[in-house]
Amino acid sequence: MKVVRAGGTARTRRAAGAYAKAALPEDAISAAAPSAATAAVLGIPEEEFTPRVRDAIVTLMHEVGRLRQELDMTRKQMEDAARHADQDMLLPILNRRAFVREINRFISFAQRYEIPSSLIYFDLNDFKLVNDTLGHSGGDKVLKAFADVIQTQIRDTDILARVGGDEFGVILAHVTVDQARKKAADLANRLETHPLTLNGSEIPVRFAYGVYELHAGESADSAMAEADRAMYEQKRAGKAQA
Repeated sequence: MKVVRAGGTARTRRAAGAYAKAALPEDAISAAAPSAATAAVLGIPEEEFTPRVRDAIVTLMHEVGRLRQELDMTRKQMEDAARHADQDMLLPILNRRAFVREINRFISFAQRYEIPSSLIYFDLNDFKLVNDTLGHSGGDKVLKAFADVIQTQIRDTDILARVGGDEFGVILAHVTVDQARKKAADLANRLETHPLTLNGSEIPVRFAYGVYELHAGESADSAMAEADRAMYEQKRAGKAQA
């Protein structure tokens, strides 16, 4: 197939110059009008590459660019919606729905690859008293400070979520139950030795925690129930941290 070179007819040069002014939104689309070389790539015979055909190609390329922009915008909106659906209403961490999904994912890892992971369940004691004393805005700040301490002490591969009003869950990736108990004790010690403060005053926050290793074949609900049960056993044993 013959392709017209840069030194073609004056008519071709004038037409190319006119269409070169139409900038298109996509990098993949040339800022200049389609050349005869473009027509050759598209399989258009040189004798059929008339100004009208050239106009139609420019219009089509603009439409393709517009549709790509709309697709990118729609994809971003969907990603934002998914992220907001997973995030807690109060804190910049996962909510219960997303946490259950992550537990199921780690249970699948345990089943397929025999990779251990463990769950820590934190529960703040007498949090109603905190809200009654400080107001709900003060209580929200206490929850955020509590989550911040935990977040700074876990790895990027670990998962933190608020699973209830004053309850938090942590998934420790590639960690056995014995390692998780040690990590939970370290977290409890960190929370104890770094008391939460509000307006310059220390806020006493009592909490308890339970640890459970995820097993292949179980459900996220049963795993959370076991971690919750371990937490309540600690409470009954009088080991709640202050």
